[in-house]
Amino acid sequence: MAEVSKVADTTANPAPLGLMGFGMTTVLLNIHNAGFYPLDTMILAMGIFYGGIAQIIAGIMEWKKGNTFATTAFISYGSFWLTLVALILMHKAGIGIEGPVKETAFAAYLAMWGLFTLVLFFGTLRLNKALQVVFGSLVILYALLVAANITGSKNILVFAGWEGIFCGASAIYAGLAQVMNEVYGKVVWPLGPVQN
Repeated sequence: MAEVSKVADTTANPAPLGLMGFGMTTVLLNIHNAGFYPLDTMILAMGIFYGGIAQIIAGIMEWKKGNTFATTAFISYGSFWLTLVALILMHKAGIGIEGPVKETAFAAYLAMWGLFTLVLFFGTLRLNKALQVVFGSLVILYALLVAANITGSKNILVFAGWEGIFCGASAIYAGLAQVMNEVYGKVVWPLGPVQN
């Protein structure tokens, strides 16, 4: 009989990187949505490199660990940030074909991401409360952004900005909690584990 050997996974936890890339970029974009500063290169650069590329790297690392949920989430949201920046830059550069009702098209883009996020939210019901807050508040954020784009309401956009700051901050908390808990070898910042 052949001897079976098991390899222990000693690689680092990539989830904090992905959560920080998502969280910090989300906070910065939504400070803009709340009306504090214009859409500028700082937000676009964060969208490309930290929100986009870093999350995709985290997703690939999660794939290596066999974590389908995190792989799907991080690679998808990393791609969200890259496509969002591309949509903004292509529009500003006059590249692409615009339809007759472009607000509706952007609302459809956001609605698809909201639907995707809603399904992932149901997956967090088996994970922890911190991720439930992140994904639940992200579903609400997408709904508000869809409403703001369809109606053209500045008030809804500003409210979405404040809600988005909360969403991003919750992701930052979830990411840093994992780092601090690992560094100290005990629960320093609770994540609220779910009883399965």
